[in-house]
Amino acid sequence: MSPEALARLTRLRHELHQYPELSGQETETAARIADELRARDADQVLTGIGGHGVGGIFDSGQPGPTVAIRCELDGLPIQEISDASYASRVVGRGHLCGHDGHMVMVLGVADHLAKARPQKGRVVLIFQPAEETGQGAVAFRADPQFAPIEPDHVFSLHNLPGLSLGEVLLCAGPANCASRGMRVVLKGKTSHAAEPQDGVSPAKALASLIPQLAGLGSGGALNADFALTTVTHARLGERTFGVAPGAAELWVTLRTVSDARMQNLIAEAEGLVTQTAETQGLAVEITYEDVFEACTNNAQAVATVAEACAALGVPCTFTTEPQKFSEDFGQFGKSAAAAMFWLGAGQAHPQLHNPDYDFPDALIPVGVDVFSAVIRSLVG
Repeated sequence: MSPEALARLTRLRHELHQYPELSGQETETAARIADELRARDADQVLTGIGGHGVGGIFDSGQPGPTVAIRCELDGLPIQEISDASYASRVVGRGHLCGHDGHMVMVLGVADHLAKARPQKGRVVLIFQPAEETGQGAVAFRADPQFAPIEPDHVFSLHNLPGLSLGEVLLCAGPANCASRGMRVVLKGKTSHAAEPQDGVSPAKALASLIPQLAGLGSGGALNADFALTTVTHARLGERTFGVAPGAAELWVTLRTVSDARMQNLIAEAEGLVTQTAETQGLAVEITYEDVFEACTNNAQAVATVAEACAALGVPCTFTTEPQKFSEDFGQFGKSAAAAMFWLGAGQAHPQLHNPDYDFPDALIPVGVDVFSAVIRSLVG
């Protein structure tokens, strides 16, 4: 990549970084991406896919496979802590997962495709909304606009703090854990604080469930039995001294390597909650949000990435353990040979979702080159 091209993509990354939009609200980001794809002479630009998703198609006009490269549009509801001149200008929101960098890498691939279309088949550049909530990929694939561009091969990356800058990490098989947010609402009956016995308080149930649910999964080795339950929020009654509480709420994140283990963990957690509520004379309501199925890599797609790295001289290592964090990219693997790989953001780099995280611009040319090499190996 020329210094001029890198400088242009870096400026664009900084512009996107200043105006993050939350999951499902990526209106301006999507419009900007669509304009960038049109400026790169994409043969077709699709918008509004699964919400605010965008697809850029570069077609050879010849028979062949469809290869997709996927990235994400959304930011996070976190206040950024940064002295950078391009820091977020939106209070309480930040691109603190690196999706701004991922978008720019895929636009860098579009730069290459604008100069040289694939020799066969076509390339679809997917800019997916709402990754952070787990809803984006499901909605993208369910949209009627997806079926005509459904890929045979699909690739994505995520930058990874803790891994050496510019190093690629690959995993054949389970790549990202399944997870979901379990929301438990306990319903009793309020009473005067002077006469608590005349009400039905969920206090004991809440105090009991917090350690018991946390004890269902303590983490450990990332194998088929892995389970991690993390209590993230709890609320009891109202902020008053005069009323004995009549309701409580508890949020717990469930995490497993496999979808089968997740179903078992759900059954354990729901059984524990139901039994505790019944014992305490409480009604209970259980709902789920931020549902992510496990992400599993296709072995041949992983080999394609490894070969691309070898040809480019990009350091690449393999691991047998998936990442604990979740990714809805696994949805695309239901109908295509899919591979998610990780690109090192630096061993001492702030963690994803930290308020002082920032995507390393040095990764832009690495991501562009690896994606472009993958494309060349499949469609020329």
